[in-house]
Amino acid sequence: MLEARDLAVGHGRRTVLSGLNLALRQGEVFCLLGPNGGGKTTLLRTLLGLIPPLDGEVRLEGRPLARLTRREIAQRLAYVPQAGQGGFAYPARDVVAMGRAARLGLFAAPGRADREAAEDALARLSITHLAERPVTELSGGERQLVLIARALAQGGGAIILDEPTASLDFGNQALVLREVRALAQRDGLAVLMTTHQPDHALLLADAVMLVAGGSAQGPAMPEALITPETLRAAYGVEAVIGALGARRVVAPLI
Repeated sequence: MLEARDLAVGHGRRTVLSGLNLALRQGEVFCLLGPNGGGKTTLLRTLLGLIPPLDGEVRLEGRPLARLTRREIAQRLAYVPQAGQGGFAYPARDVVAMGRAARLGLFAAPGRADREAAEDALARLSITHLAERPVTELSGGERQLVLIARALAQGGGAIILDEPTASLDFGNQALVLREVRALAQRDGLAVLMTTHQPDHALLLADAVMLVAGGSAQGPAMPEALITPETLRAAYGVEAVIGALGARRVVAPLI
């Protein structure tokens, strides 16, 4: 669905990351893992086509991203930002329906098919009961699910999520992570998410790229890339990785 070939990203003439190769496939979750300031946001914005690559190429469904219009990109690739408070008290149903904008003509109003797509997205995330609630009155986790539903309503095959659990409490993190995994396993979408949390990458990811200090490692299987040594280099802390049932978990040594 989304591929980077020999990609270099940065700002102006300053290169932040280079030599990147990655592939985002349907039915899989790909994690960009790393601390603040490592280059994740710059890479994310390049993959979304918001800033041009300094070298190499991004391809979406086999076509060069640079040759696609913003409408064509939006019809294939959805973006889920971090859920802030928001400035307008739109009902959740209306926010989800906004995901259909890329499929409407100029000044066109949503039709029956668009309304049905929004209702289907609400149902798939089990948040139909929130449809009439103003988004400004929802919890952080509920707002994040509404934004994910909006991305589903777009109807593309790939979704990029920017730190979908940022600022959420433990329960809302679990709620959102469950739905992120379902996007790939249930809906067959190609999912890319950024995170600061190694545990989240171990829990969800089929492949991980570790971005820190202006360099990137991977892509690789999470178990191969997330080690005490790589975490020490990326985060500057000692950590242990252990088993909890069938899961691997990370704990810092403090």
